[in-house]
Amino acid sequence: MSPQFPQRLAALAVLTSLASVTSFAAGLPVVTEAPLRAHLAFLADDMLEGRGTGQRGGALAVRYLETQAAAIGLLPANGGQYRQAINMLGQSTLPTSALRFSAGAKTLAPVPGRDVVFGNGNGQAATRFDAPIVFVGYGIVDDGEKWNDFAGVDVKGKLIIAMVNDPQPTAAEPNRFGGKSLTYPGRWTYKFEEAVRQGAAGILLIHTTASASYPWSVPQNSFSREQFHIAGAGNALQGWISEDMARTLFTSAGQDLDQLRAAAEVRGFKPVALNASVNASIDSQVRQIEEFNVAGIVPGTDPALKSEAVIYSAHWDHLGIDPGNGKSDHIWNGAIDNASGAAALLAMAQVAVRQPARRTQIFLWPCAEEQGLIGALGYVRSPLWPLDKTVADLNLDSLNFVGTTRAIGVAGAERSTLYATSQQVAKAMGLRLAPAVPDLGGAYFRADHFNFAKAGIPAFNVGSAVFSGDGYFEFDKDPAGAKARMLAFTRDYHQESDEYRPEWDLSGMVQQAQFTLNLGYAVANGATRPTWKPGMAISKPVR
Repeated sequence: MSPQFPQRLAALAVLTSLASVTSFAAGLPVVTEAPLRAHLAFLADDMLEGRGTGQRGGALAVRYLETQAAAIGLLPANGGQYRQAINMLGQSTLPTSALRFSAGAKTLAPVPGRDVVFGNGNGQAATRFDAPIVFVGYGIVDDGEKWNDFAGVDVKGKLIIAMVNDPQPTAAEPNRFGGKSLTYPGRWTYKFEEAVRQGAAGILLIHTTASASYPWSVPQNSFSREQFHIAGAGNALQGWISEDMARTLFTSAGQDLDQLRAAAEVRGFKPVALNASVNASIDSQVRQIEEFNVAGIVPGTDPALKSEAVIYSAHWDHLGIDPGNGKSDHIWNGAIDNASGAAALLAMAQVAVRQPARRTQIFLWPCAEEQGLIGALGYVRSPLWPLDKTVADLNLDSLNFVGTTRAIGVAGAERSTLYATSQQVAKAMGLRLAPAVPDLGGAYFRADHFNFAKAGIPAFNVGSAVFSGDGYFEFDKDPAGAKARMLAFTRDYHQESDEYRPEWDLSGMVQQAQFTLNLGYAVANGATRPTWKPGMAISKPVR
């Protein structure tokens, strides 16, 4: 329990007593479009320079959010302030950095950006080492799946090369590692973490568009920019290697990459030491920065339940500004991703303060989501409300901008009793839940709610309609045009073209925000708190 928690409850008591006179006869609070649109237009404006982590635009976004939270009437969640400081390191890999592979009789010099992208996660300005190379299959240790890609081999001080994704289902085991869905051990973040746990000198992931679910340009762009990490243990080298370069390296080392990939699909696979080594020279510009989550509270009214809280979350950051990108437009505005979610939370909070629920409600805007869910991770490590008193996290990220639908997406809710509650809320709104489909890209593990789930709190991302794909949603108006506009956003995702457009139909965004708020109230007013379904909890790192 936070040492400030008892004092905070006492401080909320006066407001709670006043709030208890609010009438619930009028029904649930109603989210309106005007404030949502105004917040969205401002947060996505060029003036905020893409709300980059560690950049001036990010500081402006934080100042705006805390000012709006105060004006709305949210109580500060962190003592007397709305900010929660998250300390992190910024690391930029300098052009003098290089990798050299010795493989068999050959020396290979991969071209940064084309053949490899890399940096470090240890906060060191200069990193130099030589290390043997080991292929570790998927690089996964999972006791539940009886899988250990490091069995019998000590990789301390070695460079490991791993495949992205997780072992594929077979006829004999159609549901292993989630079947067709990607599980957390398939994510690049897990593999970087596992390399640290194994004591490896570093890790490179073999990129294919099919296994990563995105093209080479995504890690290429990411590693060309400043990377951020929470201070602590990290890899001396971490990054990606193109499939062509990996194939050249393995062939030069006397190995067949395709044969090794096939072997790695079989339980009992053992790591393979290559006849190869790496010489790593990494020069980095490192800085310490203090970024901020923003959080405000609507205190609960029930004497027995107000010590428990429902969290609504939506990250405020995007990719910022890069005047040196060589383009006329050098601002990544992030209008949909995720000014839309941040704006929706403000619009929801504006009406929630007028009608408190039995449990406390927390509106949380995490920082640095685009840098690896850092703000949410910082929150669960130093929570502003006790985690054992936090009953759910409902996250909003990249909202619907093309009109209302007859279905709402709740992927991940099926892991807990939140799914049944979602069904009830949807029915009351005249909606149905979008059908479940395999999570091929591991979307459940790619947004801020996942850190709450790992901390044992039922959580999911509500209605990510933008990425729904084919057949999910039934639009009320111009279905073909709405679907085409939604799918076209995939070209704008993480591009400078993700900009606010006044002609957007935000009725679907309001609908999504309203569903989230209604669901939050159903949880906040419920007699019992949500629980995980058997075997579905993600309450600790996968080992």
